[in-house]
Amino acid sequence: MELLYFSIAFVCGFIILQLRLPPLIGFLAAGFILNGAGYQSTPLLEQIAALGVTLLLFSIGLKLKVKSLTKAYVWGPSSIHLILTSLMFSAVMLAFGAFGLPMFTDLTFETALLIGFALSFSSTVFAVKVLEQRGEMSSIHGKLSIGILVMQDVFAVLFLAISTGKAPNIWALGLLIGLPLLRPLLYKVLNKSEHGELLPLFGFFFALLVGYQAFEFAGLKGDLGALIIGMMFASHKKASELAKSLLNFKDLMLVGFFLTIGLNAHISMEAGIAALLIVLVLPLKVALYYVLTNVFRLRARTSLLNSFTLSNFSEFGLIVCALAATSGWISGEWLAVMAIAVSLTFIIASPINTHSNELYVKIEKFLLKYERPVRLEVEQPMSLFQAKILIFGMGRIGAGAYETIAQRYPTSVAGVDINPDAVRRHQERGRHVIMADATDPDFWTRVNHSQVEMVMLAMPKHIQNLTALEQLKAANFDGQVSAIANYPDQQRELEELGVQTTYNFYLEAGAGFGDHVTETLFKEGKEASTQRT
Repeated sequence: MELLYFSIAFVCGFIILQLRLPPLIGFLAAGFILNGAGYQSTPLLEQIAALGVTLLLFSIGLKLKVKSLTKAYVWGPSSIHLILTSLMFSAVMLAFGAFGLPMFTDLTFETALLIGFALSFSSTVFAVKVLEQRGEMSSIHGKLSIGILVMQDVFAVLFLAISTGKAPNIWALGLLIGLPLLRPLLYKVLNKSEHGELLPLFGFFFALLVGYQAFEFAGLKGDLGALIIGMMFASHKKASELAKSLLNFKDLMLVGFFLTIGLNAHISMEAGIAALLIVLVLPLKVALYYVLTNVFRLRARTSLLNSFTLSNFSEFGLIVCALAATSGWISGEWLAVMAIAVSLTFIIASPINTHSNELYVKIEKFLLKYERPVRLEVEQPMSLFQAKILIFGMGRIGAGAYETIAQRYPTSVAGVDINPDAVRRHQERGRHVIMADATDPDFWTRVNHSQVEMVMLAMPKHIQNLTALEQLKAANFDGQVSAIANYPDQQRELEELGVQTTYNFYLEAGAGFGDHVTETLFKEGKEASTQRT
């Protein structure tokens, strides 16, 4: 049965991908199609979905530093937004009830507040998928979105503990004390796991057993445990490699999660109408995200992209409604309402996030009128060090290109990267690297680029290089552009858009390695010949 479900998900995802939309819309559609055909979710599919969410949270933890949650512009907007949104949705639903609309007439203030609380959350699964597809997990707005979602998870744990009467037991204290003490030992185990099949198994073991099961045993939320265990390894040098080793497993299992949303929805006319009415209020939730982050001195673009990323309802809302229905606080129909509303917001938010930069450009002038004049330090104007060559993306390829150019022209090259930790490491090595987002339409307005003659696009995601190329054209950049690609069709697309030179990483890396070996052999042969002479 599960094979049929995943087959339908593939067909729907493939069709949606051809329309230039995220495949997850197709996975959601597959769930509703199967539901309409009379199929239901299975225990195995539910387990696959749960594993996907747990691995997702573990992967988020691997990229998340604790200090990022202590920043006022993270916990401030998150806390205020949750309170105001809960009150706003409960007030709107009570108003619907006052007008005699079905599903809303039987709501009391307490039940309306409970559902409003469920609607205040945004989807971690959706946000991470969108950020990963755009390659923006390390950007300022990406880290802001993840930080807000983690804060929401904290509120979720508190709610579950209070509503279920399940309090942490004595083992929770043991975890609190023991995990930090065991951290050096765990780091040694990760080092010894090397790079093969043992590495993803390490991830499964610590995400599912040490994380999920241990925290559940201690009376805490298992998913939160997976997140915390991931955060413990975030500062390790192999954290990124560990996350990549789990990527395909996580993505495949998350297909099961999206399928279960549609399969579990008991659709009725009344539930559909109620869901549509709730979705109509979603823009107010999104606008509130923007206003609050703007108040905390974030740039207009950062606030807008963060708001778009969080412009949905959360799978956690389903958990809250399921718990409330089981306890008899609300009718079981509200679970269907939440499932439909969550799915609709995923479908609406996907194209919005796909075209987020274009949307920002269209309303940029309006937003800048209300941008705070004093910005955070991470978003201040920057200097290019009078560079003539700019390298966007300072990963392995970008850093290698930087070193090669800097050997001959040390003052003529500068790097740009969105990851503040990577920027700091490059700067400590004496490299001219600044933190910025190459896909940011405002980038060229924040720097003096009059002397830039060449731009090298070395970012890992093809969509990032395409978006950066669009911004270069919009800024009327008339210098040379080169870019990396992973596949020949990506090279052709870049060349058709005006890129002068492209570099196929997989093909030309091997050629470069061959040239290096040939050069070394030639050098050794020449030295041997000289010695014989």
